[in-house]
Formats: sequence, C-alpha cells, structure tokens
Amino acid sequence: MEYFPYNSIIISEDERFSNRPLVRKDKYRVHLLALGDVGSTLAIGLRLLGGDVISTLGVCDLREGVPQRWEFELNQIAAPDGGGFPDVEIVDAAHILDCDVFLFCASRFVPDTAVKSGDVRMAQYELNRPLAVSYARMAREKGFQGMFCVVSDPVDQLCRAVLSESQWLSVNQVRGFGLGVMNARARYYAGKDSRFRTYLADGRAFGPHGEGLVIANSVSHYDGKLSEELAELTKHANLQMRELGYKPYVAPALSSGALSVLACLRGEWHYSSVFMDGVFFGIRNRLTAGGCEVERLALPEELTARLRETTEELKKVE
Repeated sequence: MEYFPYNSIIISEDERFSNRPLVRKDKYRVHLLALGDVGSTLAIGLRLLGGDVISTLGVCDLREGVPQRWEFELNQIAAPDGGGFPDVEIVDAAHILDCDVFLFCASRFVPDTAVKSGDVRMAQYELNRPLAVSYARMAREKGFQGMFCVVSDPVDQLCRAVLSESQWLSVNQVRGFGLGVMNARARYYAGKDSRFRTYLADGRAFGPHGEGLVIANSVSHYDGKLSEELAELTKHANLQMRELGYKPYVAPALSSGALSVLACLRGEWHYSSVFMDGVFFGIRNRLTAGGCEVERLALPEELTARLRETTEELKKVE
C-alpha cells in the first residue's frame, strides 16, 4: 500500500504558477457564462439549493433574449413563503468577472444526438480551448482574485489551458467540475448490479471526465477487473443516453455542476479537478482556509499505477 497523493494540500512547485490562496467568504457572488442546456440546468440548481452560500447569481449569454428569459424564469422559482433563494441578475460580458466565482459553461461545439460513438468530450477541445483562454486572459487584465470554474468539456484539459494561458491565475483559483457525474454514474450502476455494490460503501472516482477515468470499486478491497468494467460503463453512460435520442446534460449539470460547486463553496468534500503534478486531476477534495485539501488515501500499487498512467496521458494534451 502507498499513499496517493503524497501531500494533502495542493502546492505548485512549478515556478510559472502562483500558490496565491483564495479568500474564503460566507456568501459568494457567482457569475455564470452561457445558458445552454448545461448552463441553464446548473442555474436552476444553484437558485434552488444555493441560498446559504450564494449572495447573487449573475447570468450572461451572448444570444439575444436568452439572459432575459432566464432572469425572468429563475426569479419566479419561489417557495410558498418566498424566501431563501439568491437573487438572479443579468450581467453583460464586460463585467462577467466582477464576481467571486466564475462558472465557464460556454461551448462553441456541442455534438447533437446523431453522435453516438467516440470520445465526444475531446472532440470539443479544439473549438472550446480558444474561448476558455480568452476569458483566462481577461482574468489577467482584470486582476481577477476569485475562483475560475470550468464546467465545459473537456473539463480537465480546459483547466490546464486556462491556468497556463492566463499568466495570472493561481493553482488555487482554477478548478474543473466534471467528475461529480462520473461518481454519480458509477453509483447508479453499482445500485443496478450487486457485483459493483462495494462502490457505494468505499468506491472512488479519479482522473478526467472521459477517457482516462479511473474507477476503484473499493479502496479497501480493490478489484482491478471489476473496477475496469465499472469504469467502462461509467465512461460511456453519455453514449447510452445518446442512443435513446437525448443529449446527456441533466445529470452532469446537477451532479458535476450545482451540487459539487455548492459543496466546494461550503468547504465540504466533493469531486472536482485540481492542479496536481502538472495537470488537472479529478479527485475528492475540499476548500479550506489553508488551501485545497485533497483526500489522501492508502491505495494498492495496482491502483496507484493506473493513476500514474492516466496522469501521464493528461500531460500529453497541449
């Protein structure tokens, strides 16, 4: 057995990247860019569940009428007594980074339901990278001090581009939200098949949101063959939804998005991608006053070898 990762607090040893800490707050001003399928569903989740940690939710979309629609709709989600939900405001693109938490949900390419094979997420990288990088550079120009959260695919690779191209953001400021739904999907299949039931007790998801994903059926009783079978089911759950003729966005927007973002802001354990060993790597972690604390686990050599392998694969993506 050996510990993975080796340190519990994320500290960059790369002199190109700052370790500047985040300023913790009781409540955060959150801005969300792009109200497509994922962004609008994420916004619904934040409005319904985020009243304790979100002061205001700003929404932005470059399409005419879209932010107006969602400001109108979201502010009409109300409990019988009318209280407990953050106000929703329209934010223009020039002020999108005037916030504590920026959620990047924009995409220049979303495959339609006719796409039913291949790594759909990586197909989006070449078009989405320049868009994400443009906001990373805006963060430098504005001296952005908040959290830059990537929700668009491919999450982990876009995070790395944002950090390196911003020449400003610290390793504590950038994180990706994609692994939460992989954990949720693994739990779904574990509930369907008793062979995977150990995942519900002490299973874990690691690595990227897509190819390279590592699923451990159990950290105390790891079975490599079972884990790989569960990982394959989890990785391709999006294609199963596409076979039904629907885009797979509801579970990602809520499991990876709203629920994980809110857990992060509350300082709770959750799944997200953080900077480790030169790449963004999905792992259970939490935000503390001292920085990002990742879950440090004693893992069998077979599993740590898989984690090293997927880390090296992530390093190959420029």
